[in-house]
Amino acid sequence: MIKLVFTDVDGTLVGSSGTVLPEVWTGAERLRAAGIHLAICTGRPAFGDTLGFARRLDPDGWHVFQNGASVLHLATAQSLSTPVPPASVRALIERARAIGRILELYTDTAYAVESTAPRAREHARLLGVPFEPRPFESLEGTIVRAQWLVAIEEEASTLADETGALERSASTSPVMPDTCFVNMTAPGVDKARAVRAIAAQYHVALDDVMFVGDGNNDLAALRAVGHPVAMANADASVLAAARRTVGHVDDAGLVDAFNVAIESHAARGAA
Repeated sequence: MIKLVFTDVDGTLVGSSGTVLPEVWTGAERLRAAGIHLAICTGRPAFGDTLGFARRLDPDGWHVFQNGASVLHLATAQSLSTPVPPASVRALIERARAIGRILELYTDTAYAVESTAPRAREHARLLGVPFEPRPFESLEGTIVRAQWLVAIEEEASTLADETGALERSASTSPVMPDTCFVNMTAPGVDKARAVRAIAAQYHVALDDVMFVGDGNNDLAALRAVGHPVAMANADASVLAAARRTVGHVDDAGLVDAFNVAIESHAARGAA
C-alpha cells in the first residue's frame, strides 16, 4: 500500500505553462483525503512559487528542495538540510568569476547571483522572485547548494567540471527549454537521501513510497523507492528506471500517479 508520494516540480507538477493544472490540485486533495502523505521533491529552492506549491500540497508536512540539500518541515520550520563545505563555495566563486559562467548560491531561504545575463533574469522569473543581482559575499546564512546555469549543449562539459568536489546532477525545465541547471550539493546529498529521511520521519517503509519524476536528477530517488513512476515526457534514463509510466505533464499525467496511489488504499481496504 502506498503511504507517501513524492513529486518532482519541473516536468512533473509544472508543465510548459509554468503553472499547475487545476486537475492536479484536485487530484492532490483526493490523495491527502485518502490518508496519503504528499511531498515535493525538487531541485528548486524553498521560496517563491515553489514554496507556494509545497504549502498547497501539504502546509503541515515535510518537503524536499534543492535536490535534497534542503529538507524542511513547513509547519515547524525544522530543517534537516546539509551545508556545502565553505572551501567548495570559495572555489566555485573563483571559477565563476574567472570564466564568466552563471553561478547561483543558495541558503534554505534565499539566493544570490552576480550575473546580469538574460538566462539569470529568466530563471528569477521562473522561481517567482525579483531579479536582484548582488555579490555572493552578501548572502547571509548557510549555503546548502550551488548551481550553474548553462546552455543545453554545455551540459556534459559542465558536469565534468569538478570544481569544488561536489555531488552534481543536471536538470531541465519546460519553462526554460534552452537551459541546463547543473546542481551542486555536498558529497552524498541527493534526492534519494532526502526521500529516506522523510520516509523515516513519517515511519513509512521505502517499499510503500512512490516517487514521480522526469529528469536525471530524479534517478537516485526513483531507484530508492518501491513505486518509481516516470512522466511520459521523462528522459530516457528515467523511463528505463521506472516501473510505471503515466501521461505527459501538460496532460496532467501526475493525476494518473495519484490515482494509482489512491487505488492501492482501496485495494487494501477491500482485502
